[in-house]
Amino acid sequence: MKVLILAPSRSIHTHKWALFYKNNGIDVKVATFSDHYSEENAKEIDTISLPKLLPGKLSYISSVFALKKILKSYQPDILHAHYISSYGFVGALANYRTFYVSVWGRDIFQFPLQGSTNRKIVEYTLSKADVICSTSHIMAKETNKYTDKNVFVTPFGVDMSKFRPMPEFKTDGKITFGTVKALSDKYGIGDLIKAFAKIHQEKNNSDLLIVGDGPQRSEYEQLARDLKIDHVTTFTGRVPNDQVPEYINKMDVFGVPSTEDSESFGVAAVESMACGVPAVVSNVGGLPEVVLEGKTGFVVPKENPDELAKAMLYLADHKDESKKMGLAGIEHVKANYNWTDNANGMIELYEQTLKKGMKS
Repeated sequence: MKVLILAPSRSIHTHKWALFYKNNGIDVKVATFSDHYSEENAKEIDTISLPKLLPGKLSYISSVFALKKILKSYQPDILHAHYISSYGFVGALANYRTFYVSVWGRDIFQFPLQGSTNRKIVEYTLSKADVICSTSHIMAKETNKYTDKNVFVTPFGVDMSKFRPMPEFKTDGKITFGTVKALSDKYGIGDLIKAFAKIHQEKNNSDLLIVGDGPQRSEYEQLARDLKIDHVTTFTGRVPNDQVPEYINKMDVFGVPSTEDSESFGVAAVESMACGVPAVVSNVGGLPEVVLEGKTGFVVPKENPDELAKAMLYLADHKDESKKMGLAGIEHVKANYNWTDNANGMIELYEQTLKKGMKS
């Protein structure tokens, strides 16, 4: 089987899919916009850069011509584009047989609402797709506002051989609250800091661990200083992906207080549960799908530091229940979000499509 992935090369999600395919005997290449190219990832996966010769969305025109040349030369069995608002649209314009498109979040929750042209782009792309994929049920439902085609739910799971409990990283006598996210308001980092300030008033043996980087890092560091918790708050910046499980395992409670429905799946919450760390998430997007309320963690109202603090404090105060939720989280991930099972499910979907012999 030959698969061409049309997506940002620098995205960890793109690279994870491509590597899995390669390691399972699939001939795979990645086609990506020139400004999304990753030299590091290209060392492991054959990657082709698509030119962007014109400003804005006009650049898609040159990309379509380049993509058509690649398709003619490589002749993949499946062209799979990720992100409907950009790569999906380019893939649709290429008019290739056996065209898959995956929606990811803002591209379906926000993009089509930003004007009639955007909506038409979404509707056109979906109309050209042979198969449409979504990482969550709520996003599949949103996608069906623009098409009556079936949308396959294909979760983006975690590698449970890497994301697993590592008790050796826990610190005795300390209660660590934390998260692993990009530092922007979309992920509610400010709400997490405010919630922790309330928690620390009751738990002086607590600290906050924020793993990740982003455009608002200095703003959040200032917020921690203003709330007088900077001495117990650590901003690690970006860490290598293979070290993320170690950082999660340092935490006792994991927070994902995202503010937008475009948080379509919640892979960070799944990673924390795989490590046996209960998660407290906000009630947006796909987060309530992955975290079972009262069983593997808690779901709280978005943009509500008080409720976030209350739920996180409960887990800190009820260690036996917290441990029970952690164990339930591992089983929940094993049953539903094991990366190997999820990725094999995508390959099975490819095989079913090819067996049907869809027309060009």
